[in-house]
Amino acid sequence: MLALESRRAPELAKLISTYGGQAVVAPAMRELPLDSNSEALQFVASLLAGEFDIVIFLTGVGCRAILEVAETKYPRDDYLAALRRVKVVPRGPKPVAVLRELGVTPTLTVPEPNTWRELVQTLDGATESSPGFRLRGARIALQEYGVSNPELVAALTERGALVTRVPVYRWALPDDLAPLQTAIRELAAEKFGAVLFTTGIQASHLFQVAGEMKLEDAVRRGLNRAIVASIGPTTTEELLRKGIAPDLEPSHPKMGFLVKETAERASRILNAKRHGRASA
Repeated sequence: MLALESRRAPELAKLISTYGGQAVVAPAMRELPLDSNSEALQFVASLLAGEFDIVIFLTGVGCRAILEVAETKYPRDDYLAALRRVKVVPRGPKPVAVLRELGVTPTLTVPEPNTWRELVQTLDGATESSPGFRLRGARIALQEYGVSNPELVAALTERGALVTRVPVYRWALPDDLAPLQTAIRELAAEKFGAVLFTTGIQASHLFQVAGEMKLEDAVRRGLNRAIVASIGPTTTEELLRKGIAPDLEPSHPKMGFLVKETAERASRILNAKRHGRASA
């Protein structure tokens, strides 16, 4: 079973072993701070000046990274106090956990699978049910990760919000590409029974490196012969853009459910794929 996870690779490998799989972990990405923190620092200055109504945090890592940037210039307590004065909306459980650790109570919580669509639906629901909550004319700071989400920005703008993007970090290929290149050769040779994707960036980088190795078509064939498991809709969207239809998404977008449900359904899915039937 191939996993492309980076930051939580040991945890994912242990889960795979627990459920009887043989784990091969080949990190496909690493997180890099932006060369300049000017956008994040400008966000903090504007927040302290009372220039935002809503702050949306998309990731826990990004939420913590902005705090670290803020502390390079401003007192920690001033930044946290400013957050408590506005409406704070975390997209999923990871930014929720970071905010609560910092003593900041989320104004809204977004239901699973925690994509931008559920985020927008939650904001719409609050607009309809809470007289003091509005999107039209609202000044929103949107913490981004990796690449911008144009669909989310467009949805907020269409509702009349004034959106300020706050990029915090970006994705890069691993410093050491050897494990990923070896995994690509083995995937092209159809040696994996299952491939787990925990973020869409993994799919993007997998095909980028495979293309550089002239193995993109072979990797696509290898994926078509294996179980392709996606942790959730956002990752699935990226796989579909690469021409790969995942065989399953777990009932909850968490690594434990991803590994467990892949293991439980592996035989049935592989049998269906290799005999030309739709996977179940």
